[in-house]
Amino acid sequence: MYRHACLVTAVIAALAGIPSFATASGGKLAKIRQTGEVRVCIWPDYYSISYRNTRTGKLEGIDIDMAHEFAKDLGVQVRFIDSSFKTLVEDLLSDKCDISMHAVAITPDRQEKLAFTRPHLRSGIFAITSKTNPVVKEWADIDRDGVVVAAAAGTFMVGVMKNELKQARLLEVATPEAREQEVMSGRADLFVTDYPFSRKMLARHDWAKLLTPPTPLAPSPYAYAMAPGDREWLETADAFVGRAKTDGRLLAAAKANGLEAIVDLK
Repeated sequence: MYRHACLVTAVIAALAGIPSFATASGGKLAKIRQTGEVRVCIWPDYYSISYRNTRTGKLEGIDIDMAHEFAKDLGVQVRFIDSSFKTLVEDLLSDKCDISMHAVAITPDRQEKLAFTRPHLRSGIFAITSKTNPVVKEWADIDRDGVVVAAAAGTFMVGVMKNELKQARLLEVATPEAREQEVMSGRADLFVTDYPFSRKMLARHDWAKLLTPPTPLAPSPYAYAMAPGDREWLETADAFVGRAKTDGRLLAAAKANGLEAIVDLK
């Protein structure tokens, strides 16, 4: 009976164009089938991506929507697990979650440790300063002697800004929240971030001012990450992203969360 059920599931999945995990003999897909859930790591402070709304307590964002769609394709429930960019690699390699779905930038360092799906978003680097900052008025004012630029540890912005800054000082802080605190306290003149988080700052803080580089700075592909070594699981997740691009689900999720400007439909 079990083998017959697996065969039926596989046939239905094949006809629907959905990878079947019922036929998996091992790895993540077999475990997901057994437990009936896919464990998705998120960074709950990522506005428009995987954000826990402080007023409602509910999760929202493009990758929350996409995670629900992925689980629907797999025929299981989704369980969200709080993570961060600082603990991203450790959380995946220690099997804390099956996949990280919080717009993870594909960087050479991360590629050495993790596997990635095809990109679904692309964003360069922006900066947030205060409207009353006496020194930094535009992007050209950033790299000057005495200017302090904050960046969150574990983000790709740290490496980029180390190369970009010749005179200004880079202040690497432990958490994304610390970036805002450093600017609000005056200990930093600005902090660097990406397009989604810059939207949060402008929407939530009257003091925040957006600085946009004259040309895109380090436009990076964002994707979903997982532990390496499980080809079937990677192909399943990657195929989902491909389907979501062609059937309109990715674009719909991007529009719903104000991210159509950076969605990657190629």
